[in-house]
Amino acid sequence: MPVSDVELIRAWDQVLSLSGVRSGDMVTILTSDNTHPQTLRCATISAASCGAVVNRLDLPPINGEKALSRDSLAYLGTTPLTGNRAAMAALKASDYVLDLMTLLFSPEQQELLESGTRILLAVEPPEVLVRLVPTPEDRERVATAARIFEGKKAMYVTSKAGTNVRMPLGQYPVVQEYGLVDQPGRWDHWPSGFILTWPNEGEVEGTIVLDKGDILLPMKSYVQSPITITIKKGFATSIEGGLDAELLSEYMASFNDPEAYAISHIGYGLQKRAFWSTLSLYDREATIAMDARAFNGNFLFSMGPNNEVGGTRSTPCHIDIPMRNCSVALDDVHVVREGKVVEELHSTLRRVAA
Repeated sequence: MPVSDVELIRAWDQVLSLSGVRSGDMVTILTSDNTHPQTLRCATISAASCGAVVNRLDLPPINGEKALSRDSLAYLGTTPLTGNRAAMAALKASDYVLDLMTLLFSPEQQELLESGTRILLAVEPPEVLVRLVPTPEDRERVATAARIFEGKKAMYVTSKAGTNVRMPLGQYPVVQEYGLVDQPGRWDHWPSGFILTWPNEGEVEGTIVLDKGDILLPMKSYVQSPITITIKKGFATSIEGGLDAELLSEYMASFNDPEAYAISHIGYGLQKRAFWSTLSLYDREATIAMDARAFNGNFLFSMGPNNEVGGTRSTPCHIDIPMRNCSVALDDVHVVREGKVVEELHSTLRRVAA
C-alpha cells in the first residue's frame, strides 16, 4: 500500500536527525533516471527543513548495455562518477550524500568516504523505507552483534540441508549496517539491519547447500530445488543442481571473470521488521530486496567484489544469497541456531554493557 508524503517526510526526518544533519550542513542528493520521485521529493523537504543547504546532482545511468538485468546491482564497478571530476568535487564538498541512485563497490565511493563525506543509500520503495525506518534500537542491536565478533577467528555455518563451511576471519573489518550515517566517513543503507564481514582471502573451505526457499539476488528468485556450491581456497569451484543451479551458473559465467566466484561478504540478519516472504509481493524491478538481506536470523553470504573494505577484487558480478534455517557460530559461540538469532546472547551482552 502506498504511503503519504507526510509519512515519508517523517521517516526522513528521523533518519537525518539520528544521522546528525544540522543547519548549515551541505547535503547533496544523488539521483539518476531510476530515482523514485516521492523519495526525492520527501528527502529534499526533510533536508531543507533541517536548515541544510540542499543540492541535487543528477547523473545519467550507465552499464545498461552490459547488464543482463535492470537491477542496479546487476553490474558493478564503473559508475557515473568514474572520471567525472566535477561531480566528485561537488560530493567531496558535501557533508552528506543521499544516494538515491545506487553508488556501490566503486573506488569513487571509497574516495568520498575517505574525504569525510557521509553517504546514505536509499533506493527501496517508499513504503519499505517507512516500514523499516532505522531506530536507535536497530543501531544498538547491530552494535551488540559486532561485539560478539571481537577476537573471533572463524565463522562456521551448518544446516540440515547439508551446508558445512568454515570461514576464517580477521583480515577484514566487521561492518555494521543499521541505516544511519552518524559518523564522518560512514556509509550505510536504509533499510538494513545486519552484521557482516569478509573472510580471509583464499581460506574458505566447505560446502554450501541452498535449500528450497533460499533467495538468489539479483535474480530476486526463491530457490525451488537444492543447489550445492563447493568452495575451495576461497572460491566456488562447482555449482551443481537442477534448473536453479543452471540459471545461477550461466549468469555468473556471462561475466567471464574468475574473481566473480570468490567468497565476498558473510554475515547474518538482525532486522525483526524485515520479512523473508516480502520479495514474493513485489515486482522484480520495484525493489532491490533489502527485506531478504536483513530478515532476522538469515545467513547472508555473497560472491564477488571486496573493494568496499579495501580489497583489490572489483569484479562487476555480485551475488547475494540470504539463506534460511542455518546455524552460525563464531568460534564456539552460536549466534544463530537453525535460522533463529540467539537472543539470550544479545540480552546478556546488553546487560553487561549497561
